[in-house]
Parts: sequence; structure tokens; C-alpha cells
Amino acid sequence: MTAPLPQTQFEPPLCDPHDAACHGFLHSLESGAAVDGPGMRFVFFLSGCQFRCLYCHNPDTWKLHNGRRVSVDDLLGEVGHLARFLKFAGGVTFSGGEPMMQAEFVNATARAIKEKYGLHIALDTQGHLHDRVADDWFDPIDLVMLDIKHIDPARHQALTAQALQPTLDCAERMVRLGKQMRIRYVLVPGWTDAADEVARMADYVAGLGPSVEMVEVLPFHQLGQSKWAQLGMTYHLENTPTPTPGAADAAREIFRARGLAAC
Repeated sequence: MTAPLPQTQFEPPLCDPHDAACHGFLHSLESGAAVDGPGMRFVFFLSGCQFRCLYCHNPDTWKLHNGRRVSVDDLLGEVGHLARFLKFAGGVTFSGGEPMMQAEFVNATARAIKEKYGLHIALDTQGHLHDRVADDWFDPIDLVMLDIKHIDPARHQALTAQALQPTLDCAERMVRLGKQMRIRYVLVPGWTDAADEVARMADYVAGLGPSVEMVEVLPFHQLGQSKWAQLGMTYHLENTPTPTPGAADAAREIFRARGLAAC
């Protein structure tokens, strides 16, 4: 007889089916992702994002209602058949879009998954909306994968159409809450690859201390260009090359020189 999965202390909130916390908008999901957190991940890509990153490879996630309307039970059902495997092989990641655009729904679902299956839960976010939720919102989150787009405020604004400071405030809040973080940094030639800017980023991240378990340097790619065309939007980075392996390694070495693990 198979032993039941262990229970945890997290209580999923009682949920009225008409409550926003019970329903959300799902863009897509991936059941075997290897780059969205530790181990093998089941990833929910939520719709909605207030950033307008020039290099975004999923601009079709920007509008909230572009996704499929789903309930907490729908997502529990998606995870359920893989829960025993995920318990030992990885876990669940909430990504987007920006999952905190649907904070109530994500929280209700994360708590329900933690309660029913006891899985490791990661949140892939740019952190901009963190101040809309209370500290206990993060209770079921085991790992925050924080995207810091640029360390210079003006360049960040030009790259994303949003201010930098809320993301940095989120990083410092995660330190206060004792949350483990992975910092994600997209290396875009001509935008985020200048050695002095990478060094400033590395200095900032190193200052966050042991809460940061790793820095992921993610080379820019052109895989999303066709989506911009399909949506009738101007893609400003069509002539931007993918960083060479040497350039990506050089950026990682800048982080490693500050004592940070970087991949």
C-alpha cells in the first residue's frame, strides 16, 4: 500500500467560487521544465504583466484575460497525477506573465498544493507588486526567483517601462522574511551586458547575503520575435544578437568574483 503524502501546517483558505481567489487566468503550463527552479518543475504560466520588457519572449501573456479561466481545483487536478514524482524530483513553479498580478488566486492555489501534496513551491517574479500582499502571503513559497532586469534606474525604466525600486524593495523584503532567492538576470547585448553594470548588479546582489542561493545569467534569444509580429507590435531588438558563450561566462565570473554561485 502506498503511504500518503505528508501534510504540512498550511491551511488553504475557504474559497467562495465567485471569489477572485478561487479563479484566475492561466496562459499555459509545462509539466517537465528543467530551467524554472530546482529539479523537474511543473510550471503554471499565469496571464497578466504590467512590465513591457523590450526582450519579452511571451508578450501574449501581458493581457490578463488572454488566458484560460481556471479554478484552484483545476490546477490541483493538473498537478495531482505527477505529485508523487514531483515530491522527490522538483516541485511547482508559478511564473508568467507576472504571477503577482493574480496574487489572491496564486496564494490560494499555492497553499492548496502545499496542504494536499507537500510540494516545493517556487515563485518566478519581478517583485514589483510585492507591496500589495502581507508577509504571510509568502508562507507557502519555498523559493523566490527574482528577475532584476537592470541595476540602473533609468535603463531599467527604458527597458521595462517600470521603475526599478519596487523590485529592489522586494529583494530586501525577502531577506527580512528569510526567503531563499535565485536572482535571474537576462544578458542582452547593448542593454545589460556592460561589464561595469554587471559589476554594479553583482555588488548589489552580494549585499543581500546568504538569502541568495544562486544567480542565473540568462542569455537573450530571439525565440519570441514571431509573437510580436503576430500581435502586430513593433519589436525593437530584431537586430540584437544572442550573447556568445564567452560573453555569458564573463558575466557569470563577475558574480562569482563576489562569492556568488552563478550559472
